[in-house]
Amino acid sequence: MSKPVVALVGRPNVGKSTLFNRLVGERLAIVDDTPGTTRDRIFADSEWNGLPFTIVDTGGIDPSHGGKTPLSIGSADFIEQIKAQAGVAIRDADVILLLTDGESGPTPADQEVAQILRQQQKIVNGRPTPPVFLVVNKAESARTRQESVAFYELGLGEPFAVSAIHGTDVGDLLDEVVRAFPAPEEQPEDESVKIAIVGKPNAGKSSLLNRLVGHERAIVSPIAGTTRDSIDTRLDVDGLPVTLIDTAGIRRRGRIERGVEQYSVLRSFKAIERADVVLLMIDAVEGLSAQDAHIAGYILDEWKSCVVLVNKWDALTKDNYTMESYTQTVRRELNFMDYVPLLFISAKTGQRVDQVLPLALRVQEERLTRLSTSRINDVIQSAIDYQPPPSHAGRQLKIYYGTQVRSDPPTFVLFTNDPTLMHFSYLRYLENSIRKQYPFLGTPIKLAVKGHKEK
Repeated sequence: MSKPVVALVGRPNVGKSTLFNRLVGERLAIVDDTPGTTRDRIFADSEWNGLPFTIVDTGGIDPSHGGKTPLSIGSADFIEQIKAQAGVAIRDADVILLLTDGESGPTPADQEVAQILRQQQKIVNGRPTPPVFLVVNKAESARTRQESVAFYELGLGEPFAVSAIHGTDVGDLLDEVVRAFPAPEEQPEDESVKIAIVGKPNAGKSSLLNRLVGHERAIVSPIAGTTRDSIDTRLDVDGLPVTLIDTAGIRRRGRIERGVEQYSVLRSFKAIERADVVLLMIDAVEGLSAQDAHIAGYILDEWKSCVVLVNKWDALTKDNYTMESYTQTVRRELNFMDYVPLLFISAKTGQRVDQVLPLALRVQEERLTRLSTSRINDVIQSAIDYQPPPSHAGRQLKIYYGTQVRSDPPTFVLFTNDPTLMHFSYLRYLENSIRKQYPFLGTPIKLAVKGHKEK
C-alpha cells in the first residue's frame, strides 16, 4: 500500500527545504538564502506517531522568467506557473503544506498560490480535498508569532506558526497533518507481475511500451517529457497476468522544470515503489550517464529487481567488439548492480524486443526463489573453508549458520558469535558466494547479521 504524500509548496526562500530536512531528519535538500536554490524536486520517507508518509520538497514558484526579466505577479506566465505547481500538487498529494515567510508577512505571491489552491480543491463529504495547511515559517520571535494572524487573509484557515530551523511547534503541525491523512482503502488483490519502465526523457520508454503491447497505447514523441503520468497497461503473457507501468522521464538533477514535470518525476519514483521488476532504459547513442546511475541507485535503494535495456542499438555504428565494450562500460558504471542482466534493443525496429518480457519474468521468478537452510549452509561452509572470516583485536568471527527468512527480495540472516566482527567486504564475499550457486538474476540480496542468541 502506497504511503500518503505530503507536498511542500510556496514561493522561493520561505524555508521549504529547511522544513523538508527537519521532517526527514537529514540534510537531503540544499539550504541556501538565495531564492530558487532548490532546482529539482526531492522526496524522502518520514513518519510521525508511527504513521509513515512521503514528504516532497519542490523548487519555489519563481516570479522571474528564466532568471532574467521579472514577471509581474498578475502576469499570465507567472499565473500559469503557479497553476502548474498547484494543479499537480492537488492531483498527486494527500496533504499540502503551503509555506509562507512570517518575517515578510503575506505577499501578493502568497495570495496567488493560496487562491489557486482554494480554487482547485474539491469538496468531498463536506471537507476540502486535499487539505491545505497554511504554515507561517521563520516564526522564531514572539512578535512574528503574534503577527502571523495576518495570514488569515489568505483564506486557508488557521496559520501554523513554526520555526523549521529550530523545530519549534513542528510537532504540533505534524499532529494535525497525520490526522488529515485519508483512511487506508481496501485495494483489490492484484496478482499480476508489475513491470515499470523508467529512464531519462526520450530514452524510448513509450516506444517500447507500444511495441510490447502491439498498438499505440502511449503517445510517442521525440520531445523529451511527453509522458506526464504513469500509465498502466494489463497484458497476458502465456497465461500470466502482467501490468506494464510506463512513466515520465527522469531528468538529471538541476534539469527538472518546476511544476508539472517535477511531480511527474515523483510518479516515476512511485512507479518504482509499485513494481516487482524495473526496466531501466538507457539511450545507446547518449551513453550511460550519471543520471542513469542515479536512477539505478534508487532502484537498489527500494530493493527492486532490474533489467537494463540499452535502447536505440540500431542507431550505432557497430563492429564485432561494440557490444562487449558497451557491456564493460555499463558494468563499470553500475558496479553496485553487477547482478543485473543487460539487453541491447531497438524499440523503433523491434530488435530483441521479444526478449524483454521473458527476461523480466525470469528475473521475477528468481526474485521469489527460496533456498532450504541446508543448501544455504553448504554454500556458507564452502565459502568459509575457502576464505576464513576475518578477526579483529584478536577475536575471530564465527558463523554458526544461515537461513533465508523471506523472498521478494531474498533475505538471509547469518547467526554469528559477534555481529560487530563482520566486515562489509566479507559480507559481500558471502553474497558473491551465494550468487555463484544461485544467481538470483537481476535481484538484490539482503544479508543480515545477528548474534547467535538473538531471535
